[in-house]
Amino acid sequence: MTTAPTDLTSATALVDRLRQQRQARLIETHISWVLLDGQDAWKLKKPLHLPFLDASTLARRHQLCEEELRLSHRMAPSLYLDVTPITGTPDAPVLGGTGPAIEYAVHMRQFPEGALLGELLEAGQVQPTQLDDFARHLVDFHRSAEVAPPSSPYGSPELIEQTTRDVLRNLADIGGEALSAPFVDWLDAQAPLLRPLWAQRQAQGHIVEGHGDLHLANVVLLDGTLTAFDCIEFDPGLRWGDPLSDVAFLVMDLMAHQRADLAFRFLNAYLDASGEHAGIPVLRHYLVYRALVRALVARIKAGVGQPPDGPDYLALAHSLIAPTAPRLLITHGVSGSGKTFVSQGVLEQAGAIRLRSDVERKRLFGAAQPAAQPAGAAPSGTGDLDANPLYNRDRTQATYAHLRDLARLSLQAGWHTIVDATFLDAGERDRFRQLASSQSAPFVILHCEASRPVLEARITARLTAPQPGARDASDADTSVLTQQLQRDTALRPEEAAYTLQADTTQPDWAVRLAQAWLTLDAPADLA
Repeated sequence: MTTAPTDLTSATALVDRLRQQRQARLIETHISWVLLDGQDAWKLKKPLHLPFLDASTLARRHQLCEEELRLSHRMAPSLYLDVTPITGTPDAPVLGGTGPAIEYAVHMRQFPEGALLGELLEAGQVQPTQLDDFARHLVDFHRSAEVAPPSSPYGSPELIEQTTRDVLRNLADIGGEALSAPFVDWLDAQAPLLRPLWAQRQAQGHIVEGHGDLHLANVVLLDGTLTAFDCIEFDPGLRWGDPLSDVAFLVMDLMAHQRADLAFRFLNAYLDASGEHAGIPVLRHYLVYRALVRALVARIKAGVGQPPDGPDYLALAHSLIAPTAPRLLITHGVSGSGKTFVSQGVLEQAGAIRLRSDVERKRLFGAAQPAAQPAGAAPSGTGDLDANPLYNRDRTQATYAHLRDLARLSLQAGWHTIVDATFLDAGERDRFRQLASSQSAPFVILHCEASRPVLEARITARLTAPQPGARDASDADTSVLTQQLQRDTALRPEEAAYTLQADTTQPDWAVRLAQAWLTLDAPADLA
């Protein structure tokens, strides 16, 4: 009768025999072994019983393997193949085969070396558009994930707060009270403010069975597409949560690796695709929590009294809880003048939340189509704005009101904020200027312009882009542009003191504009 290994020593011997059989490379983690044979990967669970993990029996390890396959197959179906029984004897194990299983392995497709997002980042091979696509893929994943009922403990204010305090207690145990004390004080001040928001998000069905461990080493480039893998299977409490907590993990890790530009690009791509701007007030807590978790893991790996390797996650956490002085920037210019392109560069360099009128207009009213024109009507380019119902006066005013609400949320949460819209109406600019004043936030206008042939060429190009992913959110056509140009859209002389002119002729234009925005001494009282 064959039996499964019951201790770490015998299990290690079994893994070593499998490695020799397949002439495989072995990767060892705290709780697993992974064998790589050049084509396939085989992941075995260690027979451990830890405070956060029970893999002490064969039945339990089999269950964990099946859970890992189920969970990670959701995001990476081409990577996760099956759960393979290991048969034979501990001295002569067989992957698959017949007879009773003595162990189990998650069978995966092996991906190339250097394909992890962290490795791509270090090699300078990350394409920003790949992060945009991954953000949209993550939105689809979160929308299709199972939702926790409001009665569930997952995502509750009590669980979120307690989980954070547990991390802080563990940090104190390793590095002393001084290490965690500033964060305990910050949490004491923030928790009473965030509890109602956490409770609201839980009640509204925002808690889903997500990934749970979305850092740079758990995202891989497969067939040209960034894909998440290795979901947390051993603790439901770590994967059931707010989608913004998943997002915050990757945003935080990009920040920690000195790529705040990509972090804010990814964050804004996710917010644009998901419409989760109402969750911005809880985002900072998730960023801090994720940074503290990685700081704790790094210290555990380094050992007591030893400096941790890698990014300084604790320093990042300190920067995230520091007092903030957010600023508000609005764009100005007709359709096709480059507002979205320019504001994209600025948000990456300044680290800002951007709100786009084209995106939010569609979110509010759907993708309305222009009304059919009767025979003999003026061709596109000379029509009325109401020819496209998305751009009629009532919907435009409602869109700007919605943008003000979101901008207020973002500023109150301490984030630099950009509102990307035409802002051709002086009254709308004044209302956002007054919003900035009410939040004691410096206010800046970013003016964009281009010649009419360039404007028309850009509009035509984006409306006729062959691939949906290449198309801009704007539905403004040349008829909308004509109507805009027929109006007096110039900025007033008094607005010059807090207006920046977009100039993309310099190679470092985005850095220059971001620095100018963050240092411009705008009037303190603009009411």
